Amino acid sequence: MLNADHILETLNNCSVDYILIGGMNFLLRHKPVLTFDVDIWIDDTDANRQRCTEALVALEAEWGPSEDTWASVTKLEADWLMRQVLFSLTTSAGPLDVFRRVAGLPSWQECRQRAEICKTAAGTQYCSLSDDDMLACQFALRESDRKLDRIRHLESVQKKS
Repeated sequence: MLNADHILETLNNCSVDYILIGGMNFLLRHKPVLTFDVDIWIDDTDANRQRCTEALVALEAEWGPSEDTWASVTKLEADWLMRQVLFSLTTSAGPLDVFRRVAGLPSWQECRQRAEICKTAAGTQYCSLSDDDMLACQFALRESDRKLDRIRHLESVQKKS
């Protein structure tokens, strides 16, 4: 069962610099959509990757480049988060995707300046990708992968502003 609040609280407690992206961000900010994981984009610095690893250890996260090598992140080398741009992990609180870069968006720092600090219904604070950046993410996808309902909703929100 997915417990987004537990994931976000753990990231916050470990002082991870992140922006919530993807379906969970859309769900919390706009309207209910079916989502099966939490997607975060981290500030890709050595110190922040270390804090992220600490949060992942606290979440009992597991990852591996293949099924044969899938293991607790506690068993991975110190620089494992440098291996690729996206990591899909399992945690005690549910699936978590950690992005080091996001297609269609400028730097993490630029997006962080436009991001909003929000709270879940349970009161957990999180940093939310802006509507403009959510829309840019959708348009960076292949046309067949775009979520048209999200695009329509975000465009209607832009027109109202």
